[in-house]
This record gives sequence, structure tokens and C-alpha cells, in this order.
Amino acid sequence: MLTTVFRARKRLAYEATLSVTVELKENEPVAVKASLQPLMDLVKQDLDETNRIILDRMHSDVELIPTLARHLIAAGGKRLRPVLTLGSAKLCGYDGNRAQKLAACVEFIHTATLLHDDVVDESDLRRGNETANVLWGNQASVLVGDFLFSRSFQLMVEDGSLDVLRILSTASAVIAEGEVLQLMNVGDINTTEESYMEVIAAKTAALFAAACEVGAVVADRPADECTALADYGQNLGIAFQLIDDALDYSAEQQALGKAVGDDFREGKVTLPLLLAFQKGNAEEQNFWTRVVEDQQQEGDLDTALQLIQKHQTLGATFDAAKAYGAKAKKALALFPESAEKEALIAAVDFAIERAY
Repeated sequence: MLTTVFRARKRLAYEATLSVTVELKENEPVAVKASLQPLMDLVKQDLDETNRIILDRMHSDVELIPTLARHLIAAGGKRLRPVLTLGSAKLCGYDGNRAQKLAACVEFIHTATLLHDDVVDESDLRRGNETANVLWGNQASVLVGDFLFSRSFQLMVEDGSLDVLRILSTASAVIAEGEVLQLMNVGDINTTEESYMEVIAAKTAALFAAACEVGAVVADRPADECTALADYGQNLGIAFQLIDDALDYSAEQQALGKAVGDDFREGKVTLPLLLAFQKGNAEEQNFWTRVVEDQQQEGDLDTALQLIQKHQTLGATFDAAKAYGAKAKKALALFPESAEKEALIAAVDFAIERAY
């Protein structure tokens, strides 16, 4: 179903998950809290220019467009995807300004998908703030998302590289396919691990992979380095989404400005729920079937949290994320040691340790 270039990565993602979804002790201690700051420091000047480009390209004579777009872009977040583009370019020795525009392009693609996602999911909050669809309505959010997608393609064309256009346009198509597949899986307790991994490889990891790969492309690096950075981004993106899905059932979610149980209320079958269903007895499986496919009642979220804790499926999900994090780090092995490489490795640890 997904675009061909991502099929092999999706299959590897599924197989790896099957091998690591085992029970772990919850809340394993972490000695040192990882940080994204080393990477942020290395790309600071480039990121400042990227932010300037973002603000400039959000401009429109239609006043609602920059107002709504600015609301989401200014709401917070660490610009992880554009930072990965800039960091990957630096890892490859690139010192020009193409990466700055492409980082802005990546952020526009990401922001557009967030606007569309919030409409589809009927979300009220993002990073603790009211979503654009709550403030301005679904129609405005969808149309401004379309505007940002268009801006991203303008930036791709300005760059002039067919390879860049191929990578980012393919990622955009795959993201849309992933979102549609996720929509098809909502309310289906028979969703498989393979289908679940197919969704997150597409809707999240595809843009991580593309963001990193174009950093090598602008540096005119050989194919093996481009592939290595794409693999790094793909595995990092899967790890990132696995942690997000686990956090939906974790108290840490509140610290991130999100409500606990949003995925549960929307009937999304993510890995913590899927594993709890698989490990549950007949009575528990009947519960999961009702709350996913039929009707939820008051107190169901508390029951769900108790069952997830009983079967330690958050631990299994965290372990799956760690496995993908290890694969992301391994993908950087062909690059020589450098501050940039260390910072990209630290970014993997940061993505995973958000859960602790």
C-alpha cells in the first residue's frame, strides 16, 4: 500500500518490533538525562536563519493564513525535524545555505500535517495550547495546511535538485498514505502489529528519514552516506513515535502539555493497547473490544491504564523504541567521530528518554 521506496524499511521495522516486544521492568532508571542541546548548539546560526525563512514564507496578504500558521509554529516544540536536516548536513561537511531552506521546507511539511491531523483527530490541545481547529475551525485549518504544503514545494523547486524534490515529495505522499491507513485502523481491535508499524513508519518516520537524507544530498555525499542518514532518520522516527504512543498512557504525558488517553478515546490501536489485548484473558479482551469498537463508558480509561500496567506493555513499548534507537545509532557507524555525530547520537537518546 505504501510507496515502494519505503516498503523495505517498513518490513524491517515490523520484524524488529516482533523480536523486541517482551516484558520489561517499568521505569528503568536512567543515569544521565539525554539532551538535544548539543545538536541545537551546533546548528544555532543555521536554525536562526531557518526560522527567519519560515516567518518570511508564512507571509500572505490573506491575513488569516499567517495568523493561524504562526499560532502553531510559535506554540513550542524543538524544531526536531529541521534540526536533523541541519545537523545531517553539518555531519557531511556542508557549509552552504541550501540546508537552511530545506530545513524550513521540512518544517512546513510537518506543520501542515499537524494542522490536518488535529482536524481528523478532533484534537482540542497541542503542547498545552488550543489547537487551530478549535480557534478558527476545521475549514481554515485544512486550507492553511494546504498553503504550507504549497510553500514547501516552492522551496523544493527553488533548491533545484531533482533528488531533493524526489525525496521530500515522496515523503509527503507516504505521510498522507500513513494517515489514511491509521484512519482505516481506528476502531479495529484486530489491527495487527504489522499494520501498526506500517502506520508509524509512514506517518512519522518517513519525514525523519527524508529530513536527514537531504542533508547528505545537499553536501553531494555518496549514495551509502545518503542511505545511512535516511536509515538513521527512519529508525529514530519509529523510536520517537513508539515513545509518543507509550506516553499517551503515562503520567509523563501531562508534563508535555497533553491529556492522558487521547489515543484511547479516539479508538487508536497503538502498541501498548495492542499488546495488552494480546496478553489479556477473555474478559480483558472483551473489554478492549468494547472500548475500541463499540462504546466507552466512564472509568474505562482507568481500567485500561490498570490493564496496561498489569501486563507491563509500556515497558515492552519502551524496549521496542530502544531497539530502534540502537539501529539509528548503528546507521551512523560509517561516519568518522565528530561533534556532529555525537550530537546526532545524543538526539536518539533524547527522543527515547522523554518517557522517563
